[in-house]
Order: sequence, then structure tokens, then C-alpha cells
Amino acid sequence: MKISVIMDIVHSHAVKNVVEGLGSYDGTRYQFFHEGARGEHPAWDSYCFNYNKNEVLHFLFSNIRFWLGEYKFDGFRFDGVTSMLYFDHGLGMAFTSYNDYFTPNIDDEAIVYFKLANRLIHELNPGALSIAEDMSGLPGLAAPLEAGGLGFDYRMSMGVPDYWIKVIKELKDEEWNVGQIFHELTSHRADEKVVSYAESHDQAMVGDKTIIFRLLDKEMYFSMRKDQPNLAVDRGIALHKMIRLATIACAGGAYLNFMGNEFGHPEWIDFPREGNNWSYQHARRIWSISENPELRFHWLLDFDRDMINLIRNERLLDEPYVQWVTDNQSDQVLAFRRKDLLFIFNFNPSNSFEGYGIQIEPSKFKIVLQTDAHAYGGFNRIDDRMTYYSIPEAGLGSTHYLKIYLPSRTAIVLKNQPYRSVR
Repeated sequence: MKISVIMDIVHSHAVKNVVEGLGSYDGTRYQFFHEGARGEHPAWDSYCFNYNKNEVLHFLFSNIRFWLGEYKFDGFRFDGVTSMLYFDHGLGMAFTSYNDYFTPNIDDEAIVYFKLANRLIHELNPGALSIAEDMSGLPGLAAPLEAGGLGFDYRMSMGVPDYWIKVIKELKDEEWNVGQIFHELTSHRADEKVVSYAESHDQAMVGDKTIIFRLLDKEMYFSMRKDQPNLAVDRGIALHKMIRLATIACAGGAYLNFMGNEFGHPEWIDFPREGNNWSYQHARRIWSISENPELRFHWLLDFDRDMINLIRNERLLDEPYVQWVTDNQSDQVLAFRRKDLLFIFNFNPSNSFEGYGIQIEPSKFKIVLQTDAHAYGGFNRIDDRMTYYSIPEAGLGSTHYLKIYLPSRTAIVLKNQPYRSVR
């Protein structure tokens, strides 16, 4: 089936529970954990493993071997990596400078643990995936061991979903900064692979709202039928597609959909707990709505399918570099290139632009995907059949521009076509 199943593994900390946990396994608190304040996580109310003990390392490594050997998992997503890497657990750190990394704050014992763990994983299964849940962006985290790295195959790009939610919550549409969007989506080192994603469990599972819920609010419950015209829903669907396309187009090696984000699932996930009176009401995803022809959700899913197929067929994520073309904040237009594809986004909520000029070399393009198509719930304002040629500003040797119609709240993907220049 070409599907890999990875497991979320938690070697960063453990519950304090004595009955079902390791908190007092031998009658003491320090068999597995550090003594004193270093052994307690100040934000999570849990115990922190002591990676300087061989017995603890053997216990954790045997745990890795067990899941790979007995259950044949295809790899792991390591939870809480940032917390393990730094003595202060990365709390309150912005990590905006390289000076924030290799300081006395870094835990060398955790570094050794990660190197040994990743070596073990890839010796047991050379094809296994090892992914770090890290928000600090430590250099070398996702670099090979032989290159001096920690050996992870990927790092989770945790700042991206947080950024999208921050933009949606705090800014009006006309305040979205397209240059900042490009910076945030491409803010990773080209030689280390990251998993980019628009939505995470912090929005969909921990009492917050999903992206589509933030965009539509109560209209999610009352106006998702196709026979119920609603401007707020039109806005939300348009931006939801653009957010996902921008995220995957700039992804640093891999892209992740989180449990229903691909079709704009209307609600969060909440497992039974004392705080919700042990309710199962939100402990599910309503997958059927994504295939209901009377509802708009299938438009979002259809777009997701075609978007991912395009990225896969073009092997876009094999190319580590994303080339900036332009960001015009006054128009809210962003353009960038990756391999043979040119991505153009008009985030402007009200202005469409006729014959918008994108500076480019002499070239020829065809549209291969656009968010405004009827098939994806758009208004079909773009003619997909057209071939676009760059036009010289003056003579043949002058600067060329690609002139294209950019409807408001629309993204267009064009593919470079074979082109014979005229001399």
C-alpha cells in the first residue's frame, strides 16, 4: 500500500503517577529520573528521565527495539524533543539567533541519547523514519550522524501552524503580510528536511479551534450546504485552500495533513476526560461529510487530492530551494518558484488585478492548478485553457513580465513549458 505507520514515542518525560507509572518503581523517585528540580518538568507536572544512567538508556532503547521488532512500526515521531535538548526545556525561548543554541543551556546527555537512539533505529531498520517534534530548530538535528548531526530524518516545522493561527486570530485580511508569510514558510535550512503542516494537534485537539473553524466560526454549522450562499463561507474556503497550497509549496521535504484538515473538519478532537464529563462526543472525525455531494466539504477534499497529486507527480519536495520572485504588500501579491512551477497568490480580500505583471525570464507557462475553479468551490474567474507568454517591457532584450489576471483571494500554479526564444 506504500503506507508507513509511525508511532508517537514519549521518551522526554513520564507521568508522576505511582500506581501505573514509573514514579516510584523501586520505592524511590530517582531510579529513572533526575533528583531534585532537574527531575521535574515545570510546565508539564511530570518527571524527566536521567539519560546519564546506562540503565535508563537500556530501558528506553529496549522500548524502541520492542516497537520496531514486535509490532513492525516503520519509525517514530519523538515527542518533546525541545524539552530534552535544553536544561530550561526551551521555555520562554524564541530561538531567533544561532547564539540561542550551543550554549551551557544545552543538555549533552540528551544529545548523546538522540544520537544513539537514531543509530539504533536505522541499524534495526534502515528504511525507518525518525522525526523530531522540535520548535527550536537546533542546527544539525535532522542531519546524518556521519555528518555530525543527531540523526533524525525530519524535524516537525512546528512554527508554521502556530503562525497561521496567529495570523487568522490577530489580523484583518487586508493586514496579512505576504512577505512575512513567505519568510515563515521557508524559514528552514535547505540541508535538513522538515515536515511542514498548516494545522496541528495544538489547534485540533487541545481545546482550540481548527483553521476552518477559525475562518468560518458559527457559519460552519449553518451554512455549509451548497444551496446556502454565504460570503463568510466563501472567504473561509478560499483562504483554507490558499493556506494549504502555500504551506505545501514551501515545505522543507515533507507535508502533513492533520486528521480532517484536508477537508476542513468542523470541530476539534477531545478525548473522554473528567473535564468533559467523560464524553465521547468529540472523540471522532465525521469522515462522511467529506463525500457528501450536498455539502461544501468535498470541494476542499477534492482540492487537497489534486494539490498533493501535483506536488507528488512533479517531485516538487525533492528540490530543497524555493526561489522568491516577488512580494507586493500594497497589493498583497506573492510569487515564488520551485522547480518548473510558478506559484502566484493574491491574498487581497477585495481587489482583483487584470494583466498583473510578474517579472520573469523569457518563458511560456500553462496553468496546472488554481484555487478558484468551480470544482473546488471557487467562482471560475480564470481561464485554464490559456497559454501565457512572457512579454518584454520594451525591446526583445528588455525585462520580461508574465501578465496574468489575479482574482482576489486566489492562488494559481503555472508550469514552465518548452519555449523557443526569438532572437
